[in-house]
Amino acid sequence: MTTPPTPSPASPRSVGGLKPPPLGLGCAALGNLYAPVSEADAAATLAAAWDLGLSYFDTAPYYGHGLSERRLGDFLRSGAAPGAMVSTKVGRGLAPVTHGAPPDHGFVDPAPFAPYFDYSRDGVLRQVEASLARLGLERLDIVFVHDIGALTHGADHSAVFAQALDGALPALAELKAQGVVGAIGIGVNEVAVCLETLAAADLDVLLIAGRHTLLDQSAAAELLPLCVARGVGVIVGGPFNSGILSGGEHYDYAAPPPDVAARVRRLRAVCAEHGVALTAAALHFPPRHPAVAGVIAGARGAAEVAANAAHMASPPPEALWTALRSAGLIADGEGAA
Repeated sequence: MTTPPTPSPASPRSVGGLKPPPLGLGCAALGNLYAPVSEADAAATLAAAWDLGLSYFDTAPYYGHGLSERRLGDFLRSGAAPGAMVSTKVGRGLAPVTHGAPPDHGFVDPAPFAPYFDYSRDGVLRQVEASLARLGLERLDIVFVHDIGALTHGADHSAVFAQALDGALPALAELKAQGVVGAIGIGVNEVAVCLETLAAADLDVLLIAGRHTLLDQSAAAELLPLCVARGVGVIVGGPFNSGILSGGEHYDYAAPPPDVAARVRRLRAVCAEHGVALTAAALHFPPRHPAVAGVIAGARGAAEVAANAAHMASPPPEALWTALRSAGLIADGEGAA
């Protein structure tokens, strides 16, 4: 197969001149996030994604401390996915661990490296070079500056943000001018730092995880309209809020608080009244906003990829979005095509 099918009826919007498919594969799980994934299952997951039209793969050095990029690179080097769209991230270098186990960042049996923050120009150039080697690529479609913001850096946010503005983003702009990178942006979990960055820099794309979902629409009030006005494409990651909207046990990387668990039960009940799986509604909700160019969802097996692709290929009835608004589960205007 040389050209994958498209699993969604929607036309993809542009991201820095690129056309992502409406549904792509987030590869954090292939770095053994929360649970191990075998080499065979990782390869089967990637192959299923490509065959089902999920031809955009998002990864990062942080995911499994290089394991996710290496596994995706093995797949790409096999020649099974010519023309695949690939994004990765910068902001963390990887230092070899020669004694003892790698630090625990939620990845089970990661590669023997310890991640460390480095948003400097030289650090980012080294990170891109290392990612290209792990991925077996000569260029990257998108590179995101990863995890800037107070949620990650706390009291160090101002210093880290300044380094990203002065170092990481100019370095990526250089690589874009050289043709090594197609589009540049930030990949974060916080709306505030997206607004802060857009006030200070020109970006092609934002990857915002978990902030425009059925459980959290905090990006909709200010950020998404600003992206439309600025012509900045938006990729929504974490459409299941770390799994709880697809039957998992995590909400934003932790156990769900009682109010969130109750809201999930209400969402599931309204979806069931309309014959729609909650997972399907979670996938279809983000791209209904005109700012959103695509969604990336994680999977740790071919069956999960197939289920997500099937859900994406069958849009819920419009009555579902009306019912969710009436129930106060999505804001007025949200869910409107």
